Amino acid sequence: MRDLSSLEGGGKLPKTTELKFLNPDENPRIPVYRVLARNGHLLQGASPPSLDKTELLEMYHQMVTLNIMDTALNVAERQGLIPFYLTNFGEEATQIGSASAVKFEDFVFGQYRETGVLLWRGFRLEDFANQCFNNDLDGTKGRQMPVHYGSKEHNFMTISSTLATQMPQAAGAAYAMKMSKSENCVVCYFGEGTTSEGDAHAAFNFAAVLKCPVIFFCRNNGFAISTPASEQYSGDGVASRGAGYGIPSIRVDGNDVLAVYNVTKVAREICVSESRPVLIEAMTYRVGDHSTLVDSSGYRHADDVSTWDTRFNPITRFKKYLLDNDIWDEEREETFKQSVIRDVEDALRGAQERKYCNPTEMFTDVYNVMPKNLEKQHKEFKEHLQKYQHEYDLEKFHPDI
Repeated sequence: MRDLSSLEGGGKLPKTTELKFLNPDENPRIPVYRVLARNGHLLQGASPPSLDKTELLEMYHQMVTLNIMDTALNVAERQGLIPFYLTNFGEEATQIGSASAVKFEDFVFGQYRETGVLLWRGFRLEDFANQCFNNDLDGTKGRQMPVHYGSKEHNFMTISSTLATQMPQAAGAAYAMKMSKSENCVVCYFGEGTTSEGDAHAAFNFAAVLKCPVIFFCRNNGFAISTPASEQYSGDGVASRGAGYGIPSIRVDGNDVLAVYNVTKVAREICVSESRPVLIEAMTYRVGDHSTLVDSSGYRHADDVSTWDTRFNPITRFKKYLLDNDIWDEEREETFKQSVIRDVEDALRGAQERKYCNPTEMFTDVYNVMPKNLEKQHKEFKEHLQKYQHEYDLEKFHPDI
């Protein structure tokens, strides 16, 4: 028989004669978990992850590589070489810290500021460059905007510009994993502005009720395009919403890569061992513009950006930790950076020299067997290009498929 005691005010719920509303203003705010101070020193009582020097250096190398690649591709957009770009400046620790704490077999649903997660999984510099240039080696075949990466090989779902659509999809994928008795989980990334979308709340609720092994990873970087977090929601941020849905939640310093690693590692253990969702809110700051289409100087002060970039920079903080513990040195730093710069330049040069994807590929891969109506459109499109080829610079595109 169904137990209705919790619904009827039975023994599962405490009772009171005091008429008092739950006032969120009286509740203590959720603390921010940290391991490193801003100067890179280990905080008293903090426990760094059990990682050897090789693993720590790989994390640092990937953070630096992400930063250098971002700089180069951002410049490429300004030069008109690619139509769009979106940097990850200031958020390198959230990506590398979380990506290094989960397993490769865990499936990732990103938004569009998870380049570092894909980098950690082995996506090459050439792969990033080819996608942004939409050339004939672009894995998305020119159908996606730049930085909207996807790779089945790396268990990384193709990114969609539309906010929050990946969240219920992630909950569904996690439920499928549970039904197949997989020992893996799903990691779903999103920004704090995304939680204003209805899809976010549907995802939280479905994941909690169906007990789906999914890590909801919120990058609270302060702005949803140009809307500050203070105008996006009321209450104690995003982590506080977890309890209402019955989801274990935590808030972490998103600029502390070791703290992010620790939190994500434990979150994964909860997801897999208890088959339930976990919510992580990583407090960070978007140093770069939202994208190359939006100038952030119109809604925030340059001094604020500079302060965050200098005082709270995640790469600088981690570097100080490595230097203090004799894991890294300035001589190797310069040699490494120059090597990455050369690799990035080579990747961009190679991508730029290739032809664009053939436009007829817009008709392929949608169906296993192309339906008659698409066959007709495909044929008409090729005939159109042939008839009016003098109107198009077809030399820039890959030969017909």
